[in-house]
Amino acid sequence: MLKKTIITLTAATALLAMTSCSGKLGALSADNFNVTPNPMETQGGYVPVTINGNFPEKYMKKKAVVTVTPELRAADGSVLRSMPATFQGEKVMGNNQTISYLLGGHYAMKAEFPYSDTYHKSDLWLTFNAKVGNKTVEVPAVKVANGIVATSELYRLAMAQNGGCIAPDTFQRVRIQRQEANVKFLINQAQLRQGELKNATVKDFLNMIRTINNEKAAYALNNVEVKAYASPDGGETFNDKLAQKRQNVSEKYVKDQLKKMKVNTTVGGQYTAQDWEGFQQLVAASNIQDKDVILRVLSMYQDPEEREQQIRNMSAGFRELADGILPELRRSRLIINYETIGRSDEEIQQQYKDEPERLSVDELLYAATLDGVDDNKATEIYKKTAKIYPNDYRAYNNLAVQALKKGDTNTAQEYINKALAVNPKAGETKANQALMALKAGSLTKAQEFISQAIGCNDYGYALGTFNIAKGDYKAAAENLKGQTNNMAALAQILNKDYESARVIFKNMKNGDGITDYLRAIMSARQGNSYAANTYLKDAIAKNSKLAYYAEDDLEFSKVK
Repeated sequence: MLKKTIITLTAATALLAMTSCSGKLGALSADNFNVTPNPMETQGGYVPVTINGNFPEKYMKKKAVVTVTPELRAADGSVLRSMPATFQGEKVMGNNQTISYLLGGHYAMKAEFPYSDTYHKSDLWLTFNAKVGNKTVEVPAVKVANGIVATSELYRLAMAQNGGCIAPDTFQRVRIQRQEANVKFLINQAQLRQGELKNATVKDFLNMIRTINNEKAAYALNNVEVKAYASPDGGETFNDKLAQKRQNVSEKYVKDQLKKMKVNTTVGGQYTAQDWEGFQQLVAASNIQDKDVILRVLSMYQDPEEREQQIRNMSAGFRELADGILPELRRSRLIINYETIGRSDEEIQQQYKDEPERLSVDELLYAATLDGVDDNKATEIYKKTAKIYPNDYRAYNNLAVQALKKGDTNTAQEYINKALAVNPKAGETKANQALMALKAGSLTKAQEFISQAIGCNDYGYALGTFNIAKGDYKAAAENLKGQTNNMAALAQILNKDYESARVIFKNMKNGDGITDYLRAIMSARQGNSYAANTYLKDAIAKNSKLAYYAEDDLEFSKVK
């Protein structure tokens, strides 16, 4: 009996040993794997994931080699594969991670897939290429992650609201202007000479006052200033009295002229006894002998008498100063401070209807931005502007923006080409090239163009869009700070700063379907199913194409 028992136990042990060394590995389940994040998320145009796997105890045969390949499988059957990882049993001679048969083992691997709309609805699978010795064994593929959250890719749709970067007008209805005349005096004198009163600057000064007075609809006179000076040579006390006399006679002259023309305005006067500041500026701009030495003296000595003495010691240099610099400082400056008043909005609009050719290029560009001007009207105005002013890139650039709003990239490219033909370095046009590259999925080209657009109008918008596409949401939020558009809201949602996004939505004037779609996403993330559903319905009502997109959007997986 004992002998029979021993035989039975021996047979069982042998069978167990044979089983442990058999060529089968068996199936793995999703429980053996943890994927982060799950669902997957797009970032910077890719779908990055980290896979933490676990080979259970007594799974990895000692002579087994298992290669694990992550696959992204789309609903239409398309497949993307990432870099595989290989693992081996304890008796395999190789450089792969060894997994214990008795204890099993953990491993981590990273995978990254380029994203496209094809993979909006897709899952992550792991496939296995396994051998035990020389024998290939079957290990069934395992689905380890469900779906992709592609909210970061909404920047492509968010672009439609702004279109791109507008090349701005420089129109200002009221512009602050000044015009200046200069009257020179002889050394140590304060008499106005007739020859000086007939110089070109004085004539222009008087003519401008007449023009301002006669064309009150186009000009507004603020005041007139008189500033008199004495050159820095000579005693300070003497120069003080001399400069004051020059101010008095100049001020009287101006007041007399204003009285003759029946112009009523204030005349302010002041004088500078020793014009060292003007002296330094003229010396610095000259080519006189000892120029550097003189400038050094000015920096070393603050006392006027010491300065003058040190400069007089340079006999040759001082003669040049006496002949070429000092006479220019014995003067009065007559200054008109005034405003030019351009056409009102109503006048610009009426002139556009009557005879647009009489509007300046900036008035035309401004007309396209007025309240009540829709995209179609703006396009019409920009086309007219391009026809009247074909050598100004801005109208072509802005026509490209209008085309981008409609999603017409071909027309946009045509206008971009025309803008660059006029101005190859146009910053706004370079920025729009970057946006078009992003829309086409090329971060490399976008970066090249964006680097050529620094400082252009709406640069923050272009850079913020680029950083969203790159996956740098914090930088994007900073770039778009202060803006109230879909792109700025998207940046804050991706940053999970929902309060900032809420403020943007509140202040947004021209929301569209994407605006409501982003609101729906934010509401869903905050667990407000009612608001999410309401905004989603509004979004689809404004843009029916969003219905198809929303159907597979995992942002709404928990919305009932």
